[in-house]
Amino acid sequence: MIHAALLLLAAPVLAQGTNSVIHEQSCRVEFRVQVPEGTPTLYMPGNLEALGPWDPAGQALEGVGTERALVLHLPRGTDLAYKFTLGSWEREAVDERMAPWPDQRLQVSGDTLVRHAITGFKPDPLVLLADPGGSGIRGRLETWPDRASAFLDEKRHVTVWLPPAYDRDPQRRFPVVYMSDGQNLFDPRLSPTGVDWGVDEAIVAGAEAGGIEAAIVVAVWNTAQRYSEYSPWHEAPAYARFLLEELKPAVDRAFRTRPGPESTFAMGSSMGGLLAWHLALRHPQVFGAAACLSTATIYSPAYHQRRLGQEITAGDRPYLLEDIEQGRLPFHRGRFYFDYGTEGSDLLYHESHARLREHLLARGLEEGRDFVMRRFPGAEHSEAAWRARLDQPLEFLLGRNPPGRP
Repeated sequence: MIHAALLLLAAPVLAQGTNSVIHEQSCRVEFRVQVPEGTPTLYMPGNLEALGPWDPAGQALEGVGTERALVLHLPRGTDLAYKFTLGSWEREAVDERMAPWPDQRLQVSGDTLVRHAITGFKPDPLVLLADPGGSGIRGRLETWPDRASAFLDEKRHVTVWLPPAYDRDPQRRFPVVYMSDGQNLFDPRLSPTGVDWGVDEAIVAGAEAGGIEAAIVVAVWNTAQRYSEYSPWHEAPAYARFLLEELKPAVDRAFRTRPGPESTFAMGSSMGGLLAWHLALRHPQVFGAAACLSTATIYSPAYHQRRLGQEITAGDRPYLLEDIEQGRLPFHRGRFYFDYGTEGSDLLYHESHARLREHLLARGLEEGRDFVMRRFPGAEHSEAAWRARLDQPLEFLLGRNPPGRP
């Protein structure tokens, strides 16, 4: 189905000049994009190295005014996925409903001309946060914009979600879940994919059904340093200090929390899953449990260099497996939830999760009590997939009788 905000035409075009001899199997793919008057530099991130990969400011289009252009020379058969931004995911192309465009796809079969018409871009997220009613959020969302840290280079927004019960019962105190990639959790207008996790709906539904306890959610937005900040082998220790020494004390002062580790949890997906694992493993005196969805257990030195746009000089052996084999992980009988799917990048996660399971069992942790590890056939690596199974990690963390909880 063609997205309402774009016009996509794919037609053969003749390569001109030297473009036709770049490579025998190379195809000339030209993008011509109509944009609103006054649009600044337009960028095209995508799944190719030349486009970031997925760096929101990785490849600028040429031109000024209302038409921009980009020419790529790609091997025949390339499966191209891409989007358009003004240099950050907070300013990506949106439709008339302010929903981000889905990934655009092109199977390269020959020289091609592709046309798009962009009608608008995401406004500053603070504009959207000032109108939470437009998102349909259940409960109440408070925003702490541009939160600075003595331990991290970049500022970040923090949104704190309060369940409906918070205002109904002014004497009650609540457990707290600290979640990464905070812009993806409540409001589809803020999520790069146009799909949020539906954390508010899931907690409200679970609490109303009596299966889980209502909780406060501290949603910490990511930054351009996401891969480094969430990586236990890079800046996650500094990120942990930001949470432990700066953010959590502020949250406990501002809201009616239950601040002990039995009521404080970490949760995230992909790199955020690694971060949640790190927080509960290294700081059990603060985080009593972690829920790690589609955890990026394959993260390696080469993967890190690739994500930072650096020359690949390191190996692909996952950091986690090296830590297990070298005995570098601390022993902690904590509570850990892990899961992964079988599609997309999650397809690569089975072996490393199996090795992690063996490690946990060898350290004396009991499966079903101290940890669970679940595989979801057909699930991919996306907000939509995590939304679909969110009830399970929430039940592990907040259930009335969760496994291993004292």
